[in-house]
Amino acid sequence: MFESLTMAPPDPILGLTDAFNEDTNPKKINLGVGVYQDASGKTPVFTSVKKAEERLWRNEGTKNYLAISGLAEFDKQVQGLVLGSDTALLARAQTAQTPGGTAALRVAADFLKVACKKNKIWISNPSWPNHNNVFQAAGIEVGTYPYYDITEKTLAFDAMMEALRAIPEGDVLLVHGCCHNPSGMDPDVDQWKQIAAVAAERKLLLMVDLAYLGLGRGLEEDAAGVRLLCQSGCDVLIAASFSKNFGLYRERTAGLILIAQDADAAKRAFSHVKQSIRANYSNPPSHGGSVVATILGDPELRQEWENEVADMRGRMQEMRQMFVDTLKAKGVQQDFSFLIRQNGMFSFSGLTKDHVKALREKYGIYTVASGRINVAGMTRNNMDAICQAIAKVL
Repeated sequence: MFESLTMAPPDPILGLTDAFNEDTNPKKINLGVGVYQDASGKTPVFTSVKKAEERLWRNEGTKNYLAISGLAEFDKQVQGLVLGSDTALLARAQTAQTPGGTAALRVAADFLKVACKKNKIWISNPSWPNHNNVFQAAGIEVGTYPYYDITEKTLAFDAMMEALRAIPEGDVLLVHGCCHNPSGMDPDVDQWKQIAAVAAERKLLLMVDLAYLGLGRGLEEDAAGVRLLCQSGCDVLIAASFSKNFGLYRERTAGLILIAQDADAAKRAFSHVKQSIRANYSNPPSHGGSVVATILGDPELRQEWENEVADMRGRMQEMRQMFVDTLKAKGVQQDFSFLIRQNGMFSFSGLTKDHVKALREKYGIYTVASGRINVAGMTRNNMDAICQAIAKVL
């Protein structure tokens, strides 16, 4: 039977990494893959993570299975990190540890389809490409709403709100909690309030993808919009990933937070979430969750981690400014200053598919076909080469 299958298309992002790895150009630069890189171009292990791992290695006494919902301490610490200290909100929350943000989304998708009988979810245009894959694989139809104004290089807020008001009551709305991937454009606090109000008016079920907490404006600032959504009166699901802000990419660590109308409703709903988990992977791995719980539960380690996140955030902001300044110094007339207003690891650069193709074929610079760039892939050492190549292809 397998002999009749044709080759599946490569993943638009992970496939780009494969092509990059096969490129023999010694000066090649990868601005496509979604991982953080430090000033030396490496993806580091956080110092706080290494300290937590050493502590866990010394004290670990069993390799027994975790519960379906994972480590209780992880779940508690994640809720506090994302939701804050609002006791009334925390009382309506239940959390499950999952193998990465993708698994959190897939568990949520199965829960929405099977338990909640939801048939359609609305995602931003553009969005992370894998959102389509995850929800369609669960049998949920995907619709889109306007989000980014390519001409003005800004959030298409009026068009987005008009579209949200037209979403049928009871449908699912997916939003990026912060550092929108791929545009880098986020709503401000007032705009989040308006989004929450419309969601409540339309009786929508909210799905929040929170993959970059702390990499935009700060941990508390980045959580502000999510908390406003949780106070809207809507039921909410939050997929909180720790790949980026803890550097735990290969440990596949995330939390799926469920917010219901009251504590009893949360417990009932969460029982169905656990059924979805049981049918997917039974229970999560321990290591990454133990690292996160250890760091967040220890004041000294947590402060060290927060400092490391701030350093990441500062470096990416520095690279944005340097990118804009260097392009200008290279004589590029096109205005790229909009990049400074964007948040997180990613930006829509405005580069066309032809520009992207030329950068890859002539200069070994890899970006996603949409023109999305990972600013964390830029360093002081490669910035001149990147900007010189862009100046030549524009």
